[in-house]
Amino acid sequence: MATLEVLKRALKQKANETGSFLKQPLSDTQYSDGFEIFAQDSGWMTYQDFIIPELSQLLTPLFNSRTDVSVLEIGPGPKSILGYLPDYLKQKIRKYTAFEPNILFATKLEEELSSTGEAESPLPYLQSPPNIHRAPFVLQDYTGSGTTSINSGEKFDIILFCHSLYGMNPKRKFIERALEMLAEQPGGGMVVVFHRDGDLHFDGLVCHRTASFPTGVIRLRNEDEVLDSFAQFVAGFTIQDVNANNAMLVAWRKECRALGHREDSHPDHLMFSSPEVMVAFNQYAITLPELVAQVPVAKEGKTVKNHEARVHYPASIIRPTEVQHVQQCIRWALKSGVGLTVIGGGHSGHCLWPNVVSVDMSAFDQVHIQIKGGDGQNPSFDFSPWVVVEAGCKTGDVIRKTMAAGVTVPLGSRPSVGAGLWLLGGMGHLARLHGLACDAIVGAVVVSVKSGQVLCVGYVPSQHQPTGSIRPENESDVLWAMKGAGNNFGIVISVTFRSYAAPTYLVRNRVFPLSDNLEARTRLSDFDKLIASKLPRNCSADAYLYWEAGQLHLGVTMFEPSTTGLTIATPTHMPAEAFWGSEDSFQAVDSVDLFETEMYVSGMHGGHGGGKTSSFKRCLFLKGIGKADMAHRLIAAVESRPSPFCYLHLLQGGGAVGDVAAHDTAFGCRDWDFACVITGVWPRDQDGTETAQSAVRWVYNVAASLLPLSSGAYGADLGPDPRDAALAVKAFGPNRLHLARLKHGLDPHNMLAYACPLPKMPMEGKLIILVTGKSCAGKDYCADVWTSVLNTCTHKGFTARAVSIGHATKREYAADTGADLNRLLGDRAYKEQHRPALTTYFNEQVKFRPRLPEEHFLNVVYGAVDVDVLIITGMRDEAPVATFSHLVPSCRLLEVHVQASEQTRGMRQGRHSGDGDGKEKDGDNEGSNLTALDYRPSLIFNNDTIGNKEAKMFAERYLLPFWHKDLRRLSDMVRSVPNFPRPGIEFRHVLGISQQPEGLALCTSLLKTHFTGDWNKVNAVACCEVGGFVYASALASKVDVPLVLIREAGKLPPPTVSVIKPTSYISSFALKDSKEKRIEMEQDLVSKGSSVVVVDDVLSTGQTLYAMLKLLEEAGISAEHVSVMAVAEFPAHRGREFLRQRGFGRVNIQSLLVFGSD
Repeated sequence: MATLEVLKRALKQKANETGSFLKQPLSDTQYSDGFEIFAQDSGWMTYQDFIIPELSQLLTPLFNSRTDVSVLEIGPGPKSILGYLPDYLKQKIRKYTAFEPNILFATKLEEELSSTGEAESPLPYLQSPPNIHRAPFVLQDYTGSGTTSINSGEKFDIILFCHSLYGMNPKRKFIERALEMLAEQPGGGMVVVFHRDGDLHFDGLVCHRTASFPTGVIRLRNEDEVLDSFAQFVAGFTIQDVNANNAMLVAWRKECRALGHREDSHPDHLMFSSPEVMVAFNQYAITLPELVAQVPVAKEGKTVKNHEARVHYPASIIRPTEVQHVQQCIRWALKSGVGLTVIGGGHSGHCLWPNVVSVDMSAFDQVHIQIKGGDGQNPSFDFSPWVVVEAGCKTGDVIRKTMAAGVTVPLGSRPSVGAGLWLLGGMGHLARLHGLACDAIVGAVVVSVKSGQVLCVGYVPSQHQPTGSIRPENESDVLWAMKGAGNNFGIVISVTFRSYAAPTYLVRNRVFPLSDNLEARTRLSDFDKLIASKLPRNCSADAYLYWEAGQLHLGVTMFEPSTTGLTIATPTHMPAEAFWGSEDSFQAVDSVDLFETEMYVSGMHGGHGGGKTSSFKRCLFLKGIGKADMAHRLIAAVESRPSPFCYLHLLQGGGAVGDVAAHDTAFGCRDWDFACVITGVWPRDQDGTETAQSAVRWVYNVAASLLPLSSGAYGADLGPDPRDAALAVKAFGPNRLHLARLKHGLDPHNMLAYACPLPKMPMEGKLIILVTGKSCAGKDYCADVWTSVLNTCTHKGFTARAVSIGHATKREYAADTGADLNRLLGDRAYKEQHRPALTTYFNEQVKFRPRLPEEHFLNVVYGAVDVDVLIITGMRDEAPVATFSHLVPSCRLLEVHVQASEQTRGMRQGRHSGDGDGKEKDGDNEGSNLTALDYRPSLIFNNDTIGNKEAKMFAERYLLPFWHKDLRRLSDMVRSVPNFPRPGIEFRHVLGISQQPEGLALCTSLLKTHFTGDWNKVNAVACCEVGGFVYASALASKVDVPLVLIREAGKLPPPTVSVIKPTSYISSFALKDSKEKRIEMEQDLVSKGSSVVVVDDVLSTGQTLYAMLKLLEEAGISAEHVSVMAVAEFPAHRGREFLRQRGFGRVNIQSLLVFGSD
């Protein structure tokens, strides 16, 4: 699919071919006609999916710091994009100024913003009329026509170039002029530029933040009149001579039709790729000279290996030569509020980024062999040398140096890769024997991007510890992060590796031409079952699927390392000789020569080495490559290649890779047989062309096809490209939440924003509402009403959003089956038709990926970190609060079960295009029957009435109270005590509330008002010593019901009822005697069938509550008649799930506070 930039060059070339006629700029009408094509249908999707969300996220912190905001918009067009921002942002905009030279646009803009009729202005909070200047934005002070003039002293909080800086040159000067106009109040202002089709180069200005949207598309009707308007708008001019202009338009139509992409779903339309970028500048954008005055700059013409990075224009490339230079870079970046990229081996597509400063570590190029014990330290009984590798070294450098000492480090399989690979995994041919490169890391020196301090973590030989370096308090966490996600937490200076004896390798190659798909599947299955699965861990076998000489080929390479010496005549592990046949080849090589034996380097397509080609890669971890579905997708991927050089490389895992538990290192993807490297390749002289772009799209398409069957993704290749987001979700296995917390603590300003993306940490105190119920109960309608109620409570100062968790399944289902995704998402009848197949598909996916529901849940949560209340519909899971709360322990989860009568549901189901009350996006809880559930939802809403009045009242009565200021006051009374009752535990002193002035009274009042039941129907309040006694006695007194005391056996007079009580979570750390004890209550104190509220200070593991509930059960009180009120809950310990698994899921459990720590 050609980009608009490619089309623009082609149109200009055609214009030049028509002769030397005078060109003229577009008239306002011509410009307006062309602009309209870009602002509708597919073009509007760029605004909806990129511009509006990015702008909202960017502006939120700035707007939160101000009561009033003034905006200057340059070239807004007929509508201001600011009118589409969320209301909580728009209400801050009190002053609006714009420069719009198109008179038609300026008139429409002013009419819309000054609306006095029935239609409300999109910026309704303006304190003065909008100031629209019908003129271009110029470098000198403007005093021309418009409603009023603008003077040199006027300042703005936001200056927005929403439609780029077309025609403004030099662009740096215009940005500098805008920077001069920013307000100088604390925090400064911001200049934001959105630009279509390609990077912007600002000649040394440093951006505060940047984002991209590479998947933008313009779709237009293939009609002469439409093409004429479109082509003129893209080219930016017409020809004065009418006849020449008409001839040129005919030629332009042909060019559009030749370059435009067609899809079967829209045969009468043409499509063009329209990527978009956002660049934001703050007041420090011009401070680069301060840095280059202190730190050396790389020589002109610095190149990197990766073709993507080569086309980017960084603000500057800094080349530090000592640790202090790295510290100066970080301190400058902290002061300036900007990000940095790091260049190691230069293989990463994001080591250079437009208008961002890059730190080139190539001066740190030393490899040191350290004999263990040589510095008086030896943290192990293994006497193989340590290898200290500085961050500018390449793998080839390390292997050559270590091999000379008779040792090696299990690094990657290419000599030119650098530290980024080691820190993010590092897969080579010794991985099955010794593990990944990151598994061999025992220590590191890293400069903190939080403070600029030099940190030593793990084992670092004393002579390699920089002067002034320190050991961080969370050293074990930092070292853990270095082993699989290390480029996200600081700039690494050096890494200390464990070494192993240097082997000799026997390499055996065999290529199988494949006559058809059946033979391909058979060969792939045989390779998986007869060869790879039979190899001992000291051997590995790789496979290549590629196309050559008109047919598919399977290439197989087996590597057998040995430290005792191998010759071609002595292969020791050759399973299934019948598979190999006699047409293979053997080589015996050392660790250096091994690099050249890779089949893709010298074997296929005449060899990819020597700089003849460029490539783009993404990698997924797979199991069962010989299974029918997997093999089909792999073969289909190669058959769909856009370039003859594209291939799949299947690199074998298992062995020592899987010996490491997923939680032991940040590299959490451990359960896989093969790493599938999807490699798009094209001739290097085609860089930047449609050939290269189609290869990149192919890689992402193949990755999307394999992702549902994969067990993880390799993070080393991933970066800020939004197309990487789906892969990044699976890059760290179960470690994502822990990494999110570490990122928040170690890189709080997101300085290393261009590394492999980690999820943002969910906001402390976020409220997540899980909406369940039968199809057509009105779940999505209710969610939208509740979202509206929450968002309009502006005095609360929070934001809410409703999303569907089921969309992920629908997208995968549509991709695999060819179903129409848009209709699945928006057409009720179409979705109902596919519902059984969707359910079957989801259940099959869960069988293959048991953690899929957790993945979907976390993806939704991490995609909404900017909101305070997240309402999730489409839940398929029973007891979702118990199931998911431990994944986001700092958030409060509620389940609201929406009910409606069969008659109401039937009416809605038959009213596919009826009123909004019946709208439904998911309705996935088909089997939900409240009386049959083995758990109790947090809240129940009966949605049988017409209109939204009841839904609004429900939100006001039950949802808004979770944001009451008294809950925050109560939370502030809970003191945090680190390292108690043992190191590593952060103790929350919940009982201490009662020791605060007014604390007990406040807590008692909240326990009473937040109870969702009816106190008039409660017969008793029960509690267990000691925390429960404090709060329950005060509550019982306030609601005037009897108090039931539960104590250790022997402390109450007979007759009593007793059960065994396990040791509580905190007590298990503090007490040496951890034997089970009995608790008891007085017999017949509460009559059978009574309603009881159990009150405790803490819900953690659920052990204490379980004992109390068992005791009440012994006394004749069933779970249906028991409610639990806890002052504080710690979801990480999964107490709710524990209680549900033991038969107490139907107990109504409420907690006032939620904490993520112990």
